[in-house]
Amino acid sequence: MKRFCPAGLVLLASLLTVSAQVSVEVVPDQEQFLPGEALPAAVRITNRSGQTLRLGAEPDWLTFSIESRDGFVVVKYGEVPVVGAFVLESSEVATKRVDLGPYFNLVQPGRYAVIATVHISQWDALEASKPKSFDIVEGSKMWSQEFGVPAPGGATNRPPEVRKYTLQRATLRTQLRLYLRLTDAVESKVFKVFAIGPMVSFNQPEAQLDKFSNLHLLYQTGAHSFSYTVINPDGEIVLRQTYDYVTSRPRLQVDKDARLGVIGGVRHPSSTDLPVPKPSDDDVGTPKR
Repeated sequence: MKRFCPAGLVLLASLLTVSAQVSVEVVPDQEQFLPGEALPAAVRITNRSGQTLRLGAEPDWLTFSIESRDGFVVVKYGEVPVVGAFVLESSEVATKRVDLGPYFNLVQPGRYAVIATVHISQWDALEASKPKSFDIVEGSKMWSQEFGVPAPGGATNRPPEVRKYTLQRATLRTQLRLYLRLTDAVESKVFKVFAIGPMVSFNQPEAQLDKFSNLHLLYQTGAHSFSYTVINPDGEIVLRQTYDYVTSRPRLQVDKDARLGVIGGVRHPSSTDLPVPKPSDDDVGTPKR
């Protein structure tokens, strides 16, 4: 007597076998992000097949999909680039790091889940991770300012490009963080969104622009500690210093040479300072007047 096995059952058995041999896990760096913020994640691939796997040779060997809690698929702008072929021996784990943010339309606050899928070409098989959830949260606006981007070489023969700095704050888990959002003037194009650092809830940051359209920002990070950060029109942090409120409170002020900086307080070295302070720096540990 002949027995027949439906093709669907054969395919299911094959997929279950692959799942038992190779596992994929996607782990975002954090559980909450602001709209437009980078969304870094690690993808861990574990090989228990008893065979050597050769991965990464095809352009789309590792792909991603994101769905909302309501079940709709998030629009994808393009495939996340993951370059570099490699060999994964049996019992080994490989980790690939990616930034999902630029490749998905994640502008609406809500609950989402990401799935990573690995194509194993030598088996002609796919292995998908379990959905990993994360949240897109809306930050509250604290301050904004439009500014003209300085032209290269100081050219003045054309109107300047206009951008906007916006300061937002959001609570991630139990920590209140200060964010910068850099956009065009009408906020239709987002250049960069990133966390500047933790802040206290009872402080309103001081923000001023210098003649080069750099954003100078002084905000309180603890009971007696302040962070001074300077950000250029491309959204890059070019200076970060730490000050303590000792006999006077740090504050922003323009000096007689029209330079914007911090007066008051006492600066001290910190592991978060940029550039990293040297022990010989004259102003480290010296009260500002």
